[in-house]
Amino acid sequence: MGKPDTRRLDREIQKTNRKLEAVREREMWPLDGRERRAIVAAMAGGSYGVMRGRGTDRAERRLESAWLSAETRLIAEITALQTERQRIVTEAAAKSAKKSSGWW
Repeated sequence: MGKPDTRRLDREIQKTNRKLEAVREREMWPLDGRERRAIVAAMAGGSYGVMRGRGTDRAERRLESAWLSAETRLIAEITALQTERQRIVTEAAAKSAKKSSGWW
């Protein structure tokens, strides 16, 4: 059986795993624009609350929610890429089995 070409998907899975680890370390570089805006807005709201002498509970919840949504998005991307990789491998195995089942 020939080996299916999954190098591109493997690279994407590795890249997305690195992004997920960076998000878990609270790094900003893997975030998309919407997520960056949400995080910066939550941080600004918390800063404003501190300056006014109020609590930061709401801002902290918004910040945690934004990080969690970024993490969820990346987990979904990894799952989709792994599913696609599995589909390609299964398809290649089926083709190989079909070829080898004929008479010699």
